[in-house]
Formats: sequence, C-alpha cells, structure tokens
Amino acid sequence: MRVSLIALTLVIAAGGALAQETLYFSAIPDDDETKLVERFGKVADYLEEQLGVPVEYVPVKSYAASVTAFRNNQIQLGWFGGLSGVQARLAVDGARAIAQGAEDETFVTYFIANSETGLEPSDGFPLAAKGMSFTFGAQTSTSGRLMPEFHIRQETGMAPEEFFSEVGFSGDHGQTLRLVSSGAYQVGALNFTVYDSALGTPEAENTTLLWKTPPYPDYNWTIRGDVDATFGDGFADKVQAALLGMTDPDLLASFPRSAFIEATNELYAPIEDTARALDILE
Repeated sequence: MRVSLIALTLVIAAGGALAQETLYFSAIPDDDETKLVERFGKVADYLEEQLGVPVEYVPVKSYAASVTAFRNNQIQLGWFGGLSGVQARLAVDGARAIAQGAEDETFVTYFIANSETGLEPSDGFPLAAKGMSFTFGAQTSTSGRLMPEFHIRQETGMAPEEFFSEVGFSGDHGQTLRLVSSGAYQVGALNFTVYDSALGTPEAENTTLLWKTPPYPDYNWTIRGDVDATFGDGFADKVQAALLGMTDPDLLASFPRSAFIEATNELYAPIEDTARALDILE
C-alpha cells in the first residue's frame, strides 16, 4: 500500500511542490480518515502499476485543503466532489476533469431524519421538517451542502437558517449520519452512497430517508494541466485510460462506484452556476 506520510500542513508551510518523479493524488475527506487511507492506498498501488511511475496518496484534513494542495502542485490528481472539482479547475490553468463514476452522472442527496421525529418519506421536499434542527456535511461539499441548500431555498423560499431552528456542519457524510442517528440533529443531508452503504447498521436503522433530490453531476477525477510537461507527452490521457480501465470490483467498491466513465469540465457547468448563484464561489 502506497500512502504518503507527509503531513500536508508541513508541506504547505514549506512552500514547495512535492518531488515530481512521483505522482501525488488526494481525495476530499468525505468519510473517516482511516477508511480513506485504506481505500486510496489500494488505488495508488493500481495506478502505479498502470502508469509506470511512483504514485502516492496524500491524506488531507478538509475539502479546502484538497483544493489548496492541487492549486500549489502538492498533488497533481484529485478525486473531488462536484464543487471542489470546480474550485480546483478554476485555480489551475488547463486543469481538466477526466473521469467520473458511472453513478456521478445522476448523483442525488438524501434528506434523512431521526426516527423519533415522526417524519415520513415523501415524494416532495420535507416541509414538515420546518423548525427542526438540521446539519449539512462539509461547508464546500456538493452533495452535503451545495445542492441541499439550493433545494431548501428553492422549495421553501427561505434560507436554511430561517427554515430550520438550528443549522450545523458535520464535516463529512458519515458524521452527518451519526449525528442524525443519535438525535444530536433531527434532520440532515448527505451523499446517497454513504447512506446506502450503511443500510442494515444501527445508525441507519435509527433514521428515516425522507426525500431524494433531483439528480445532478458530482464526483470527478481532475488532473493538472501541466502533468504532460512533468511526466511526458500524453501522461494525462494515460491517467484517464487507467481510471476508465479500473475494473477490479474491490477497488470500485471502495468508492463505491460500479465503473468510471469519461468526464469533461463542461459537465460541471451546472454546479458552477449553482455555486455562483448561492455566492459560494469567490
């Protein structure tokens, strides 16, 4: 397993890029760090074999840190959410989305509630949750903040802080599930793959799936525009081919995705437009 042990904060403080003979990549921390290290260490091994260069996974502590690392060339490849991918590409000239999960074409957010609220599933936005406490995921998460906030505003005509009695940010999707399950928050919004993967666990059993948002594009692999200059002509295309050719069920299940398919920057224009409308992008 290839996992970089470099503390990202120290790398950033040093002000320099990581050695370019190695391809460094990271991923938004949308789940527990231990799980992420296990997942992406195996991905690093796969990419190293396919690309013929050393590949290391660099853990980060926040969504913003993943974008910062990409901008500073401390990582050259990132598994981003829809919004963080937009932010990363805006920060680096020539950066492009090269792959997405097959499920990312039509991603959805789940609104869930603690079972004791008595809220029931519905085909429309859960207006009965008005006045309850609510948690997003990370502040720059597409599925945990951007799209939930968009739909809250669209369906209620109110800001989240106006519709709910209390609004928090859990930090990641797994924590959102735990907080709602425990009753720390009555309602929350999270990535559908995290919730579906937790079905059958006590945490999921203590919650009710209230509503699914309409679909939108989400997670993506994004690569810097200067990797060909560093690793050789055609390297970005080679990385794309390696990702599209990932067929090992165990590797894919760690995302979890059934396959990776080609992606382009243009696919994420709706995410950028929504973020600008909500004044989330600088």
